[in-house]
Amino acid sequence: MQQARVLVTGAGGFIGRWSVPGLLASGFAVHAVLAPHSAPPVPAALAGAALHRADLLDAAAAGDLIRQVRPSHLLHFAWIAIPGIYRQSEDNYRWLAASRTLLEAFLRAGGARAVIAGSSAEYAAGAGLCVERQSALADDGAAAVTPYAQCKLALYRDLLAASRSAGLSAAWGRIFLQFGPAEHPDRLVPAVIRRLLLNQEAPCTHGRQVRSFLHCADVGAAFAALLASDLQGAVNIGSDRSITVAGLAAMIAAQIGRPELLRLGALPAPAAEPAVLVPDVRRLRGELGWTPRFDLAGGLADTIAWWRRELRC
Repeated sequence: MQQARVLVTGAGGFIGRWSVPGLLASGFAVHAVLAPHSAPPVPAALAGAALHRADLLDAAAAGDLIRQVRPSHLLHFAWIAIPGIYRQSEDNYRWLAASRTLLEAFLRAGGARAVIAGSSAEYAAGAGLCVERQSALADDGAAAVTPYAQCKLALYRDLLAASRSAGLSAAWGRIFLQFGPAEHPDRLVPAVIRRLLLNQEAPCTHGRQVRSFLHCADVGAAFAALLASDLQGAVNIGSDRSITVAGLAAMIAAQIGRPELLRLGALPAPAAEPAVLVPDVRRLRGELGWTPRFDLAGGLADTIAWWRRELRC
């Protein structure tokens, strides 16, 4: 029996890299796609994978890659993800078009199963506890939808259509808030960690927002397990523990030992930010049977240790 081959796009990214160890452990031949001009070094988590450099926004390059690898499985992470920019960026439409082209090429090459990374941003504001196949989606009503959510939802529906019309086995992982080593320094968790480690004040919003946080290595491992399964449709990728942003910041400050440097309320909260955004993870835990390696405290400790090494403090 021929070994299953999986093409992992965005494999050098914050989450994509962490899917590779689980895929290798499941017996896949992993073909990891990196951006053509990504800076070295190659992430250590990609050891054991065949590496490819390709501009997936170039339809010809994407088609050539599919023809070269002829993957039986596709795990697609690549997308714009720059903090403060990605939600409103016009590049979302470019990535939607490129992802459609990639999916079509994968189907033409005889691909059997595809899993694509989605986002909690696809749920309608005010959804609270987000339940796959039940909770309202961002484009269900008249409220303004960001280009990011609009494009992710369009690709989600394309994937479902391919599943129905072409017999593709397909799942869509909706990622809730993630954190961990190598996260962009402007995001919440690394921003607080870095300032506290440098003995600086850490400004935050009021912190009453209720969220769910999962370590990036667990997010990647969950995607690897999802690809290796036959579970279909949308699956929330997140933690079963909810916590306020203030509570999360307090946990970080307690582990570092500098709670007096937290400044809750020093930053304005975004006007359209939902008060509660947490996942129902019964499909992830019950149907897939997946559990995370890290609890929240352990994940934060791992992340703080990584930043101590980076900052040499």
